[in-house]
Amino acid sequence: MKRNKSVSLLFFIFVIMAAFTIFAIIVDARKQHSKKSKPSKHLKGSANIPGPAPAPLPHRGSYPTQSSFFNILSFGAKGDGVSDDSKALLSAWKAACEVPGATVEIPAEFKFLVKPITLLGPCVPHLVLQIDGTLLAPPEAGSWPKSSLFQWLNFKWVHDFTIQGTGTVNGQGFDWWSPSSVYFIQKKSKHIPDMKPTALRFYASYNVTVRDIEIVNSPQCHLKFDNSKRIKVNNITISSPENSPNTDGIHLQNTQDVEIQHSSIGSGDDCISIQTGCSNIHVHHINCGPGHGISVGGLGKDQSVACVSNIIVEKVSLQNTLAGARIKTWQGGIGLVKNISFSNIQVSNVKYPIIIDQFYCDKHICKNQTEAVAISGVRYDQIIGSYTVQPIYLACSSNVPCIDVDLINIQLKPSQGYTSFKQALCWNSYGKSQALLVPSSIDYCLRRDGGFVKRTSRSSHEHVC
Repeated sequence: MKRNKSVSLLFFIFVIMAAFTIFAIIVDARKQHSKKSKPSKHLKGSANIPGPAPAPLPHRGSYPTQSSFFNILSFGAKGDGVSDDSKALLSAWKAACEVPGATVEIPAEFKFLVKPITLLGPCVPHLVLQIDGTLLAPPEAGSWPKSSLFQWLNFKWVHDFTIQGTGTVNGQGFDWWSPSSVYFIQKKSKHIPDMKPTALRFYASYNVTVRDIEIVNSPQCHLKFDNSKRIKVNNITISSPENSPNTDGIHLQNTQDVEIQHSSIGSGDDCISIQTGCSNIHVHHINCGPGHGISVGGLGKDQSVACVSNIIVEKVSLQNTLAGARIKTWQGGIGLVKNISFSNIQVSNVKYPIIIDQFYCDKHICKNQTEAVAISGVRYDQIIGSYTVQPIYLACSSNVPCIDVDLINIQLKPSQGYTSFKQALCWNSYGKSQALLVPSSIDYCLRRDGGFVKRTSRSSHEHVC
């Protein structure tokens, strides 16, 4: 009997211990399950315990599930070259503007007729306009809205933006170049000013790149940057007929920190025009022609202030142009042009390879004025090739002479087949020349004295810039 009681007691103790062990295992299993079921801090979409939101991008929210490619055909564009695809482009732009790293696609093998349009920023960074097809401007000058005669494609306040592709931007400017067409428009609508549209214009933009595309037949200027900064232009082609009026290739105004490189430009006016408010401009590896060459100016029109500094133009080839390396200012202006370098420039059949013209006038007669934009620190180095009219034309203001002008390794010979040539001219220009010099008369062109005149010329104009 005692033995039975002992066995029962042991069995009872065993049962208690087994129950306790099973209970501990269950509790531990529930704890482990609870840990596994908690949402990870990187897991999105949990209804109960959401993870932290990603850092917001400037100006816009994030769209992690949205495509970053916006083909304008998906926004209703026809791409037949006749239908108006302006709204489709604008809609695609607005949608892409909200998405980081987005691309607006102008697909190849389509032609899109687009009326004058403004594409506004700022957008989320790194927006791309990929032009592989053709954008067409309205072909008839009379069809343009009266309020849109300054530009065709206007990019305003865009930052960290790129235009690229294998396509073409066609301004279809032939109607604008006809005097009879423009006269008809002005007669029909008397308040329309005497102006023509720029094909692509950037205003108040920075960190902008334009590369690889072709821009042709703009009504006026092809590519313009105004009040912008940190601009890169690379491997583009600009083309319009030699007789197309005022069709500058690239026009810079109030713009700083620019690099223009490895591009081919031919037009009816300046291949590259650098206007007031520009500084830190580097132009290199450019083929220019036909056209009027590479110009700083015209500056100082209507007695305005002009300030230009730190311009480098090098490794440029010019063929059949009016000018080569040119600085042009109007009489009556004030301000200062300084630190300008033209070097390693090849010229072929250029009328005037080297020009400083402080009597610039685009009319038959301009009023004589004593004031002028001061010019100092201009270097012409290794300008080599052929001219058809005059090798050097330095016509500086009688009251404000050009100072610190350097002519180094200038080798300019008359082009074959031409007979009427003029001697090199240097008027009221101070500086130095250094061999090799062809023609040899260049060595006697610049004045080498007048220290007081030089100091006065510069100091009286620096304060306005």
